[in-house]
Amino acid sequence: MTRKAILFDLDGTLVDTAPDLAAATDYALDRAGRPAIGLDAVRSMVGDGARALLEKGFRASGGMPEPVMFETAFKDFLIYYGRHLADTSRPFPGVVTCLAALAEQGYALAVCTNKPEGLSRSLLDQLGLTDFFGAVVGGDSLLVRKPDPGHLHGTLERLGPAFDWAAMVGDSANDVNAARAAELPCVVVSFGYTQIPPHQLGGDRLIDHFNDLPEALVALGG
Repeated sequence: MTRKAILFDLDGTLVDTAPDLAAATDYALDRAGRPAIGLDAVRSMVGDGARALLEKGFRASGGMPEPVMFETAFKDFLIYYGRHLADTSRPFPGVVTCLAALAEQGYALAVCTNKPEGLSRSLLDQLGLTDFFGAVVGGDSLLVRKPDPGHLHGTLERLGPAFDWAAMVGDSANDVNAARAAELPCVVVSFGYTQIPPHQLGGDRLIDHFNDLPEALVALGG
């Protein structure tokens, strides 16, 4: 039997998390005496992990602070975000139906995200998505993270024995570049968080809705 796997990015791919991430970022900035930067700004900053998001937030609101102040703000961010993970975050349209269909078809599914693993698991739990995935690998789970291909390879190793075919589904350059380096096909969603227009990211397929994912995977050999 052919073993096939699909690795999914989380923020901006499976779940629209930007509103809650923006609230946590603005909270931490406010505690540090900085102005809020808002949802639109945060939406384009997501993808490199929580610490990088807050760093971008500080740069957008006046520049990086002293290290001690940043670490305090980062703790504020993590505490606030941990308490408000799913206040408004929701799976994108079609995600639940698509994941169920793919699992029924025999695909092994995993999350490969630069979001910290603990926060990723908590979010998936709160949204009722955890049971779809055989592995959840965050940005702090391994010694490397996207765009390093080792993040994808490590996720596949945690997911199970060797696969005959695998693909990455994401929304950013990190996802595409990691897939390219890992020699995996990549499907890009058009509704995620990226400063680069989705059609310019270089994915093998671009989809506008999760209803289109099964057909895209088949077209790529899945």
